[in-house]
Amino acid sequence: MVLNLKAVAGTLGVLLFFLGVSLLAPLAISLIYGEAAWSAFAATAAFAMVFGGIVWRTWGRRSEELRVREGFAIVATAWFVLSLIGAVPFVLSGELASYTDAFFETMSGFTTTGATILGGASTPQIEELSHGLLFWRSLAHWLGGMGIIVLTLAILPILGVGGMQLFKAEVPGPTADKITPRVRETAQRLWLIYVGFTAVETVLLLPAMNLFDAVNHAFATMATGGFSTRNASVGAFGSAYVDWVVIAFMYLAGVNFVLHYRVLKGETGRLLRSTEFKTYTAVILGAAVVVAMSTWQPVMRLMRTESFAGFESLGEALRSGFFQATSIVTTTGFGTADYVLWPPLALTVIFALFFVGGMAGSTGGGIKVIRHVLLFKNSLREIKQLLHPNAVLPLRLDDHVVTPDVMRNVLSFAFFYLGLIVFGTVVLAWMGLDLESALGAAASSMGNIGPAFGTLGPSATYAALPDVAKWFLSILMMAGRLEIFTVLILFLPAFWHR
Repeated sequence: MVLNLKAVAGTLGVLLFFLGVSLLAPLAISLIYGEAAWSAFAATAAFAMVFGGIVWRTWGRRSEELRVREGFAIVATAWFVLSLIGAVPFVLSGELASYTDAFFETMSGFTTTGATILGGASTPQIEELSHGLLFWRSLAHWLGGMGIIVLTLAILPILGVGGMQLFKAEVPGPTADKITPRVRETAQRLWLIYVGFTAVETVLLLPAMNLFDAVNHAFATMATGGFSTRNASVGAFGSAYVDWVVIAFMYLAGVNFVLHYRVLKGETGRLLRSTEFKTYTAVILGAAVVVAMSTWQPVMRLMRTESFAGFESLGEALRSGFFQATSIVTTTGFGTADYVLWPPLALTVIFALFFVGGMAGSTGGGIKVIRHVLLFKNSLREIKQLLHPNAVLPLRLDDHVVTPDVMRNVLSFAFFYLGLIVFGTVVLAWMGLDLESALGAAASSMGNIGPAFGTLGPSATYAALPDVAKWFLSILMMAGRLEIFTVLILFLPAFWHR
């Protein structure tokens, strides 16, 4: 059956209208601070709401349910179209001269990647950006973290019909778990938890920063995005208190939000029985300790790596180790130190963490911990099967048997994920990047991490890349955020014709 383009266009009209409504928030911030950028937000918001409303009224009045095909098409095209429109205020305000830079920054925001072009030779420093645009960057993170479409399902019942197809196509992880029978109620409860955590973090950050900075960093933390209001990221505040608050909420943001819901209902046993949760916690703890020990100067002198950057205080080494390990595993991308300057062992651990990711159902990107658990369990099963060829060895995760369909999906995802990183590395190397920078940028974009390696480390910016590289990396960001298949399926001719 041919793709129902009218249904796709109609739903995109609703999402575009919602984008226009979202732009009213940074418009208000610009007015509060007396900034000229308010007119750029006003013009973009008006266009998005009027055009989106017209498209909805023209093609959106449907009674049939969205099929899986339309769900994939809506989610993939929505993230691209909304980024195209969301980039306009950067250019209309005159604060960014290049639309390519504006699109890259916006896509990086919506996909919660946190890679930025700000701070380059031809782009303004982050602190030089107006409050309205700084807030828009963070708000794009926050909306993209839980998902623009999931938010729309929560507040617009008109999308309740067929909404499960959008929910499945957007929510990160091998499966999209519902905590209630109705998709709208599930979306509402997930967003309620998300808003609650954001509010609590904002309050906890207030003793160490002003309200504007606290809100922006809470948005970026809970979305695991990493956009900061300072060039030096969280490290600019030089506060152990801020670091540990951010570490705690990055960790929470990397946990499956369905588990948060269960715990808040008093079902703590589910958390303690979750293999994925225990693995996620163990990876962060283990990586943090290794990084801390390898950057503690007494150990560095023992290992003869004192020529690299490190910390004289064990407390500082532990704080930095926990911050960076949690930031990379959850794909937040905040920084308090330039890990590119650390000893080889710490750098190797950080690079390995690029391929971990948060838990399924969290706002974190990457491969996801549950997939690593299943790949490990499947590999052990294959070894046992060689020893006992006739034995029936079902693959189990916690109290459930993993079906062959799920395992096939996990294997395919891992293949395409690593394949796209290799492809991205080759393309970027062809564009002139050195191997370390090309591999780092491809892995960072696919994992929605932000900082990379080489010339694109935590203290660097993506501004110097050629425009075609920025568009290419933007597509990798979107593919990583939407779990690859949602984007790749659009390139199949059969998707459009049958």
